[in-house]
Amino acid sequence: MLVIALTGGIGSGKTTVSEIFKSKNIPIIDTDIIARQIVEKNKPAYIEVLKIFGNEILNEDNSINRQTLRKLVFSSVAKRLQLESILHPIIWHEVKSQLSTLTSPYCIIVVPLLFENLTKITAVTFDRILVIDTEEEMQVKRSQKRDNSDIKTIKQIMKNQASRQTRTDAADDIILNTGNLDSLNKKVDSLHKQYIKQSK
Repeated sequence: MLVIALTGGIGSGKTTVSEIFKSKNIPIIDTDIIARQIVEKNKPAYIEVLKIFGNEILNEDNSINRQTLRKLVFSSVAKRLQLESILHPIIWHEVKSQLSTLTSPYCIIVVPLLFENLTKITAVTFDRILVIDTEEEMQVKRSQKRDNSDIKTIKQIMKNQASRQTRTDAADDIILNTGNLDSLNKKVDSLHKQYIKQSK
């Protein structure tokens, strides 16, 4: 089975692209979704995260406020590394576990911060890297619309992510996501056919 890493900057359209692949019956393993699940109330990672970041990151129902946590970790490299040291081993153990059950020609693993952590990812080997690329101005607009985040926070996150150049230089495949949904569907369809061929 071909294992494809799907990545891209904040607001590039990773979720939309992965949903299109999913509609073609391709399994999607999303490390962001796993990261959310493992910090749910009373899960082991939840307790570890609270030990480091304290109760100020909690909502009224004691769930972790992801926006607050995100602001904290993207304003401090040390805090980001602390959070990653808790989450990454659990995330990649879960990815490996999900991979072991799949029988499809290929699968997509969504890894938003792939290039920032590539040297640390040892549990899984990727056959290809697919980068979803878009202009930085569009990233900001999409992120604002999706998360209601302020521009300062979004730009801080972008500053902490790999540059567009770094991502596109290292990519095996690139989808330039600057058009409409119809255009995006066609680009994904073309890659889908390519991946099916390569998997044989």
